[in-house]
Amino acid sequence: MSARLKNALLRGFKRTELRWVGRVCPQRAASVWTSHRRAEDRRALPTRARRQLAAGSLGEPAARRPLHSTAVAALLAFLTHFAPLTLTAQPLAPVPPAAPFAPLDFLGPLASPAPATGTAPTGVNSPFRLNVGLDGAGQVQDVDVAIKVLFTLTILTLAPSIILLMTCFTRIVIVLSFIRSALSLQGAPPNQIIVGLSLFLTFFIMAPTWERIDRDALQPLLAKTITGTEAMDRASGPIREFMMRQTRPKDVELFMGLAKMGPTEPDQLPLKVVVPGFIISELRTAFQMGFLLFIPFILIDLVVATVLMSMGMMMMPPMTISLPLKILLFVLVDGWELVVRSVVLSFAG
Repeated sequence: MSARLKNALLRGFKRTELRWVGRVCPQRAASVWTSHRRAEDRRALPTRARRQLAAGSLGEPAARRPLHSTAVAALLAFLTHFAPLTLTAQPLAPVPPAAPFAPLDFLGPLASPAPATGTAPTGVNSPFRLNVGLDGAGQVQDVDVAIKVLFTLTILTLAPSIILLMTCFTRIVIVLSFIRSALSLQGAPPNQIIVGLSLFLTFFIMAPTWERIDRDALQPLLAKTITGTEAMDRASGPIREFMMRQTRPKDVELFMGLAKMGPTEPDQLPLKVVVPGFIISELRTAFQMGFLLFIPFILIDLVVATVLMSMGMMMMPPMTISLPLKILLFVLVDGWELVVRSVVLSFAG
């Protein structure tokens, strides 16, 4: 039996011969099949791996790990036959060098002059030139126009402060706000209406003062009969006179003491003393008028609250009854006419 099996292995037995051997001795046939598979695995390995396997450095013998020998042999065979094909690649083409960065020309032909040639191109304007300042002012008239523009922009910037602090706008807008609060109205009339009405009333009350300023200071300045400094001195006179009429002497003395000034004539007082004194006096007068406006509406609230408590209607808010009564009373007495008349006449003194 052994000699026959050896002869079958030497001449390369086939599966049919192995089946014939398996009928005679199944155990021997399994051992021979394992040895045959081990020899085939070794032949499938490359030369270096075969030497390492023979020397025992590649791993455990196949008899000790029958489940892994076939998988390792198949993986090594795959790497041996297919890895050279996979790793082979074409060489990359050389990347051309990037072009040097050129700045963007936004102005086009206007930014640089035309190239020097024998004849100048037709239809091309002169190079573009932007001048900021008074470099191109070759005449006195151009400088005068630039100064006028600068003065106008300054006036427009300071106009809100001038209107709010040096006119009657402060008192009017505060009184109208007190009216809305006394009526218990949160958004009626809106702020735009109150500010607009205050501005128009301010223009109406300050009209004589503006006319004096225009006649004494602005028109002579435009006619170039006086200088700018003289125009400012003449314009400050009517404004100072208006503010001094509405300012309490106590407030003026307060700021004169803070500025450490001696006795000075009212016409000679600087605006830095007159303006803050005028603002404090306007606030005091506006709050006095607002308190007087609150009194009738507070009486209506007290009467309505007392009636509701006496009737046992404690859960009903008094505002529900007093608000319509306030509006009715204000309309019946023509409240807006009375308020506007009182505010305008308060500046007559």
